[in-house]
Amino acid sequence: MQHDESLPDVKYLRFLDTLYRTRRLSRTAELLGQSAPTMSIWLAALREQLRDALFVRTPGGMQPTPRTESLMPLVRNALDSLRGIVAGPGSFDPQTAERQFRLCMTDGSMLTLLPRILAHLRLQAPQVKLKAIKINARTPRLLESGEADLALGFVPTLATGFYQQALFDQVWVCLVNPDHPVIGKRLDLETYAQARHIEIPGGTGHAMLADALARHQIMRRVALEIPVYLGIPAIISSSDLIATVPSLTGHTLARRSGLSIHPCPVPVPPFTVMQYWHERVHLDAGHRWLRQAVHEVCADRTRTPVPV
Repeated sequence: MQHDESLPDVKYLRFLDTLYRTRRLSRTAELLGQSAPTMSIWLAALREQLRDALFVRTPGGMQPTPRTESLMPLVRNALDSLRGIVAGPGSFDPQTAERQFRLCMTDGSMLTLLPRILAHLRLQAPQVKLKAIKINARTPRLLESGEADLALGFVPTLATGFYQQALFDQVWVCLVNPDHPVIGKRLDLETYAQARHIEIPGGTGHAMLADALARHQIMRRVALEIPVYLGIPAIISSSDLIATVPSLTGHTLARRSGLSIHPCPVPVPPFTVMQYWHERVHLDAGHRWLRQAVHEVCADRTRTPVPV
């Protein structure tokens, strides 16, 4: 069979896709396992073959030309088709696979979902390893570049090129010391407004909570601000503070630490915990298995809800 010299090499397609996502030749070289000079050689070869600059160096990185923008859907479709050939339905065996998946998660998900996911993997995929990464503003870029595989949480705005799947809904609850001097079996709105609070500004859905408080003109007395949920049990157990948190996190912390839990008296809208992934891995057999495993773990969780 005669080789068609006009067809681009697969390595060049991967190079274009990676450089388009990272905008950095050095980062592209790192992700592809190549040297920086090699990346320059590949770019020069593509520029000659396609008769276009393709990427222009700017202070903000390598910016794609209009020709590159028009080529990217074709490049990604070609790569997806090639991945589909290699990653057929039976090409990932969880019982024997040795692979690491990188999950972007909130600290709440690390407390509540990660132990369940690990238990599931121990039975179904004993050689698979996980790496947890804190979900933040860089998460979409990590998913796009392949530095992360899946994100679990609540990301209200994402650019095109991502898939998402609903896992479960979260409402809001309040954690208090069981020996709280004022709060007994019921927490009402007046007591909530007058109490002292812990604020977790980096927590999932914090903007929703803040908006609801503003709508109801409730100015909480914030006595302590912390970045993560981890310190809540020790703090509440030794104080009269209230923590308003998503329900799964609240039930997990209350069960482990003997805290009292109450429905949040402020009507805060619930939010849906999702899993997100980039289109570049949508057809990958290992990814499909991982997404299904996460979905099953969350379905098991919702079958046995803990009443508020």
